[in-house]
Amino acid sequence: MSNGPAPFFEIGKKAKDLLNKDYSFDHKFSLTTLSDAGLGLTATGVKIDQLFIGDISTQYRSGRTTVNVKVDTNSHVSTTITVNEIVTGLKTSFSFKIPDQKSGKLDLLYLHDRTAINSSIDMTHSPLLELAATIGTKELSLGAEVGFDSASASFAKYNAGIGYNKPDLSAALILTDKGETLKASYVHLVNPKNGAAVAAEVTHRFSTNENNFTIGSFYALDPLTTVKTRFSNTGKVAALCQHQWRPKSFVTLSAEYDPKAATAHPRVGLAVALKP
Repeated sequence: MSNGPAPFFEIGKKAKDLLNKDYSFDHKFSLTTLSDAGLGLTATGVKIDQLFIGDISTQYRSGRTTVNVKVDTNSHVSTTITVNEIVTGLKTSFSFKIPDQKSGKLDLLYLHDRTAINSSIDMTHSPLLELAATIGTKELSLGAEVGFDSASASFAKYNAGIGYNKPDLSAALILTDKGETLKASYVHLVNPKNGAAVAAEVTHRFSTNENNFTIGSFYALDPLTTVKTRFSNTGKVAALCQHQWRPKSFVTLSAEYDPKAATAHPRVGLAVALKP
């Protein structure tokens, strides 16, 4: 199982995480608690300009089954029920939202030594069907995904990609947007001792012949503090500093400057995640 290919949605994920994960330019606070009985509770609040939104989610695990329930400030209730290993390698999840009666969705993920298949279907009269598959090994995988809209009897999406992974590097080439966009990404671990790594992503749009790129870096100042940087060809620059002040509790400070923005002022965000 561990030597099999990753699901299609994970192709290029390492570069995407280094370039985007943990960057937040709002004010965010989250508190997570977990009991010995397998019940977890997470409260999250986000302040975006003058708007404050939040949610409370609970998670309960019993054997192979996990139940997640989240309630937000708009009184929407989201529920996800996940069952692992119904048969060997199969993970099943069913999600729905209240009061949205058309939000039901069934997801399946099957992992094997030489293939990974994931699919989803909306629980409506005219569902959107999505199917993705990869073949290969843990190091080299080739995959594709399609989405079919039964309401219009047309393909909503079709993408393809190839991923290559080694302990010190990861590369991916993905054709997205129904063949209109080509993305290439690369991550390289420069120094295993301090986790120093660099990443780059290049995007080419065939319809406009437009090219864009983003480069980033990761560096551990010490075992508890990490720094990330990001730069794009549009001139946008971002940096992040994350400190683990106690086990599983993090304080993250992010900043971004876009010279083409209307105000041309840097955006600064603070995120605090507590897990006693």
